[in-house]
Amino acid sequence: MASTILLDIGFMAMLVVVAFAIVRLRSLFAIVMLQGVYSLVSAAWFVSLDAVDVAFTEAAVGAGVSTVLMLAAMLLADRESRPVPLGRQIGPLLIVVFAGLAMFYAVGDMPAYGDAHSPANSYVGHDYLDRTAEEIHIPNVVTAVLASYRGYDTFGEAVVVFAAGLGVLLLLGLNGNAGRWRAKPNGVRVSKQAAPAARKRPLPADAPQPMSAPAATIMTTRAKKPAAKKKKGGSS
Repeated sequence: MASTILLDIGFMAMLVVVAFAIVRLRSLFAIVMLQGVYSLVSAAWFVSLDAVDVAFTEAAVGAGVSTVLMLAAMLLADRESRPVPLGRQIGPLLIVVFAGLAMFYAVGDMPAYGDAHSPANSYVGHDYLDRTAEEIHIPNVVTAVLASYRGYDTFGEAVVVFAAGLGVLLLLGLNGNAGRWRAKPNGVRVSKQAAPAARKRPLPADAPQPMSAPAATIMTTRAKKPAAKKKKGGSS
């Protein structure tokens, strides 16, 4: 028990150090990498707390998918973040302090660590353990809960991740209409740029026949030429 508590304290200390490093850094690439580290440390801590399903989700979504999406979104931003004025930091600081105090206040109502009568170890948890082998026929209870009993919840999480990835792709301009960067196809043009000539159809018998190019030029010149003025007193 003492070794487990020391391990949990070590994980919490690592999370605090990584969080302070994320806040203080200006390089976006380093921040994204540290966020992945934060998610991996959180997943390890959840495993220590016997929350294997939460650890699996944190490792897959937090350290995997979120890191890839953040790196892709960096293509639209500067490589370093600009410093935030001190006046704009007071509001977020007050919110974080208030939320932290509220969480510490609620710690007193939590059950003791490893309590057999805690909500996590009673009520519906025993039903999952007793009925999984008969109804799902899967030895791993966590897998049975995620894939069967909570199948709709898992499907909703997959939809959220898909929507996030689709939003990043649209922001990157892969549709050719967003941002300054446009996708350039690498294929070969198989059709001509100019429109194909229209097919010649025979004219009706009563329709006027078109004139040739020289005849049309002569008629245009004669139409533009002014008529000669008659001289007074007869011809010379």
